[in-house]
Amino acid sequence: MSVRDEPPARGSGATAYRSSAYPWLLPWQVRERHFPPARLGRRGLDPDTVYAYLDRIAGDMLALYAEITKHRQETLRIKTALRRWQSEQASRVNGERR
Repeated sequence: MSVRDEPPARGSGATAYRSSAYPWLLPWQVRERHFPPARLGRRGLDPDTVYAYLDRIAGDMLALYAEITKHRQETLRIKTALRRWQSEQASRVNGERR
């Protein structure tokens, strides 16, 4: 399957159903991707350039995953605080009604 056959990535502006057949790429998967060498007599990509680019992508992805984790932790903290506050308010209202 070529890259052109894959559905658009999240955040690309395009919309597409993403099934489990297309799992998200992880940084280690990008770093460990190897390209076959160009055939003799054919021009090919400079492997150093390709791997430098893949390292850059993996670094960017790692930073994004870290940011997502940070935001999920903050969301969990806020949800927990909100639930606690709602419980306190509910018990206060129920206590005043008695």
